[in-house]
Amino acid sequence: MKFMSRSFSVVGALAVLLVLGMSFAQQQGGTLIIGMSSTPNTLNPAFQSGTGTGTPGTQLFATPLRFDENWNPQPYLAETWDVAEDGLTVTLNLVQDAVFHDGAAITSEDVEFSILTVQKCHPFKTMFGPVTSVDTPDEHTAVINLSQPHPAILLAMSSALLPILPKHIYDFDMEAEDCTEIRENPLSNAPIGSGPFTFKEFVAGESITLERFDDFFLGAPYLDGMIFKIFRDSNAQILSLQRGEIHMIPFMANTRDIDRLTKADSVNVTDQGYAGIGPINWLAYNTKHEILQDVRVRQAIAYAIDRDFIVNALHSGFSTPAYTPITASNPMSYEGIERYDVDLDKANALLDEAGYPMDDGSRFSLTVDYIPGAGSEEQQKSVAEYLKSQLPEVGIDIEVRAAPDFPTWSKRVSNHDFDLSMDILFNWGDPVIGVHRTYLSTNIRPGVIWSNTQQYENAEVDELLDKASKALTDEERKGYYDEFQKIVGEELPVYWINAMPYHTAYSTDLNNPPVTIWGPMSPMNEVWLNQ
Repeated sequence: MKFMSRSFSVVGALAVLLVLGMSFAQQQGGTLIIGMSSTPNTLNPAFQSGTGTGTPGTQLFATPLRFDENWNPQPYLAETWDVAEDGLTVTLNLVQDAVFHDGAAITSEDVEFSILTVQKCHPFKTMFGPVTSVDTPDEHTAVINLSQPHPAILLAMSSALLPILPKHIYDFDMEAEDCTEIRENPLSNAPIGSGPFTFKEFVAGESITLERFDDFFLGAPYLDGMIFKIFRDSNAQILSLQRGEIHMIPFMANTRDIDRLTKADSVNVTDQGYAGIGPINWLAYNTKHEILQDVRVRQAIAYAIDRDFIVNALHSGFSTPAYTPITASNPMSYEGIERYDVDLDKANALLDEAGYPMDDGSRFSLTVDYIPGAGSEEQQKSVAEYLKSQLPEVGIDIEVRAAPDFPTWSKRVSNHDFDLSMDILFNWGDPVIGVHRTYLSTNIRPGVIWSNTQQYENAEVDELLDKASKALTDEERKGYYDEFQKIVGEELPVYWINAMPYHTAYSTDLNNPPVTIWGPMSPMNEVWLNQ
């Protein structure tokens, strides 16, 4: 068999393809049920990032590009594309048979409208910050004009980052002071998009139901539909997967759950599909708080926290330490940053120096919030509770403030109604997209979660990040990012704790699970279930 003829190989290959084609035809159908840990604020990724919005959002909305598991851009709504040699224009050539869920044709005007809407309304202001205009010379050509080269422009047009919106449905005044009008459009939570699935129902706190879009421009998806079932308890979620009541749990971070499902029958577990996300678990400081505005207090809290205990004891060794704002797997990460290894003597000395003497075992009190939801207890709630037990060692009394749901936590933090808060943020493949948003003073935007909610301001940081976003070489970018990380490593608007150990657990009946760089936030039109 090793030396079989070329003609036999071709015939054999054709036979295999025929069988696979028959297999796909036989396997079409079924409803994929995915376990989710929280209710999203919106189903429209034009206004918010995050797993709750991005996972269903990428099924509802198509984007110009997709990315494979090797970081290569792939056609999606854009059949071809071209980046000019000077980096100042990107031309998208759209497929000509794509329609929205209401049957209207997708045109270059929809692309223009979507880019300008995301530029105005999304918390990632740097993502399309350099875009000056979008030309539409014909219905299927969009030319994006940039004020400077933008190293992340292709990534920014993929996954949950640039949903193409139907202009005829969502159109609003781009000169409006804010995005309240379009955000509050009822269709933001009952979207009309162009993705592989159409919206059917959204019951807050319970489920999101989607149906197959038969006129999807890449061909009808294999599945009949999808249900995103929202769990308040991670144990119930795990049991549902083991019983076959759901088929997938994405973004798993609870290490005990990961270990448990790795040993379970009829379940596969993978850590593939999170390369582009770069998730970091951290403690955020409200830098305008009367106590926390003093950098010495922020540093003291960092020195009082035992990061190794969190990673090894609370997370059973599944997590890895995070010391920088740029995830360690990214070449722009800076290894020379101050790590703030636990040192209670330094912490006490800094608090004394800041003018907060110990008085009967206490200096002052603070509250700490955390993201609620099934699956986040270990990374969020348990660390918050650890802070409650640990920080009194240096005289800081901590009250853990729970939120009943994600929207409540989001409203508190985005409106700066917090002292300390646990949080999870993604690098989103390139620092321009996922890192700048947290540290730029121009991105302090009340009411917008995952912007600069710490209210951190430093003009030198603003300048360094601006230069890094324009740099033409990785070497030049690296220099700017190193200087940026030195500064925020000293001033600590946040204390980085650990890289999230994201995994996806899925039924052995599920085929072709999403493992590109965007993982579960990728279109699942080619996923199918054994019937």
